[in-house]
Amino acid sequence: MPKQRTQYICDECGAEFPQWFGKCPACDTYGSLTEQVVPASSSNPSRPSLSGNSWMREGGGDHNKSEGQPRSSFKLSQIAEQSIARCSSGYGEMDRVLGGGIVPGSLVLIGGEPGIGKSTLLLQVASNLALDHRILYVSGEESGLQVKLRAQRLISGVDNGVLEEEPPQLAAIADETVDIEQFNSNDEEMLSLSAGLPQNPFGPELTPEFLRENDNPLVEQPEETEPVEETQATLETPSEGLQQAKTAQSQEEPRFYLLPETDLEEILRELESLKPYLAVIDSIQTIYFPSLTSAPGSVAQVRECTSALMQVAKRENITLFIVGHVTKEGGIAGPRVLEHLVDTVLFFEGDRFASHRLLRSMKNRFGATHEIGVFEMVANGLKEVANPSELFIGSREEFSSGSSTIVACEGTRPIVVELQALVSPASFGSPRRATTGIDSNRLVQILAVLEKRVGVPLSKLDTYVSSVGGLNVSEPAADLGVAIAVVASFRDRIVDPHTVIIGEVGLGGQVRPVSQLELRLREAAKLGFKRAIVPHGQNPPDLGLEVISVSKVLDAIIEAIPGPVNQAFDETPSSPESSTLLPGETNVDNFVNEFDDDFDDDFDSENPVF
Repeated sequence: MPKQRTQYICDECGAEFPQWFGKCPACDTYGSLTEQVVPASSSNPSRPSLSGNSWMREGGGDHNKSEGQPRSSFKLSQIAEQSIARCSSGYGEMDRVLGGGIVPGSLVLIGGEPGIGKSTLLLQVASNLALDHRILYVSGEESGLQVKLRAQRLISGVDNGVLEEEPPQLAAIADETVDIEQFNSNDEEMLSLSAGLPQNPFGPELTPEFLRENDNPLVEQPEETEPVEETQATLETPSEGLQQAKTAQSQEEPRFYLLPETDLEEILRELESLKPYLAVIDSIQTIYFPSLTSAPGSVAQVRECTSALMQVAKRENITLFIVGHVTKEGGIAGPRVLEHLVDTVLFFEGDRFASHRLLRSMKNRFGATHEIGVFEMVANGLKEVANPSELFIGSREEFSSGSSTIVACEGTRPIVVELQALVSPASFGSPRRATTGIDSNRLVQILAVLEKRVGVPLSKLDTYVSSVGGLNVSEPAADLGVAIAVVASFRDRIVDPHTVIIGEVGLGGQVRPVSQLELRLREAAKLGFKRAIVPHGQNPPDLGLEVISVSKVLDAIIEAIPGPVNQAFDETPSSPESSTLLPGETNVDNFVNEFDDDFDDDFDSENPVF
């Protein structure tokens, strides 16, 4: 009888080992191996064996290959053509990231830092789709009451008692008023509405003459009269309206279904029974398969649960949105196979101290990758941002040294971003290089090019570079903008705020071409920019911009940072210390020597002055 055995599985890569190691031999991660007991089981007779020939054609490989017939496979031409209509999520920004909308039957994995807004986004998307489709929200982290409290703050009209608003007809009945002229024109209409009015609402002095008659129910009647039956009959009108209001509301209620459950088998039974158009699994690390002995969130549990959900989703054509936890390094927690199983991988990121959030596509089988959608966190949830460039550019009315403007492309979306640089004397022997939103290794490379090819002495200076709004700009097209900002801070000069700078910096000091230049320039022209410094050799169409082509970094510096301290801007005062080049002078030798002279005058003294 086979015995139970123990194996060790890496939480990072999913590799299995018969013994424990302090460092995973597969991914070199320390302390990632966890023990797992494999239950005893007999060999599976249904699994085909390479040594047997029960599943092979008789004769082995001696048969003629031209006589082969397909057993289960088929040709692409045999598949019936069917147009798949994407469904809108209710947010244009999310539809952009998904490639144009939600594809039926697809699996979408969303990861992000805790508290960034993953559950909020999916709850709002589910509420939008619940107006026309059946939606199942599986909550493994929150109870039904907790989801209801969160939904009451964000949305309205969720089914299953998650939200329940007072029917609008109730307020109309309670506030129903009747004009005095209607009483004068129609006595019968007055009698039908009199029960809904307070006792003598007009006051004794404003009561019309016909209301003062003895048969008026609003006037105090003698004891022998009994208008009680008529009053009781009229009092049934509000209850009938209430019943009609409830019936109308039940017909318009969204089909939003909530399932607070972590058992995978129960979730699969609910999916097969309800057959929703879209299901949200929040989150996959809390779901467990009872047949496995490992804890929820382990490599085996995440792999098996995702595989089972994928099979049901593909078979029943159910769209699945799966929430995934992230590790401290920022990656999706669990095995790497999780990202391979799903169709789309999205990351919800952003600075928790800022209000905007970025939804970034890392993998998409139905659209472009590295596409982003911009949202803003407000009091009642997430709101999409129509023009994200306004978040990442500063005020062009206020001039400050060390700033430049670039146009970054995230997927197919151009975003205008302002870069800021600060160069200051190093307080210690080794200068600091700190970045926010810019790759630090890329900055070190740009600083080396500026010192070697341009002659800017930066080896003894601290350099800080950041992007406005904290947007992560990683593409090489931002290199030239970083270089211009650093030089402008070193020279204490102001770059024209109506100029955009686009280009990649090579190690030889040259400016390399970039992709999607026309798309970037269109975005800059739409926002009112007047000049653009672009790499030489790219000829964009006329978009109303003054396009300046440069082939070297030094040429771009001369064009972006003119000699006098930007005397074209009347608002900016000039000083003789910072104005060393004459107007119109662009001699390269004088420009390079200017850096050396300023560095000797300012930084060799006991009190450095910028």
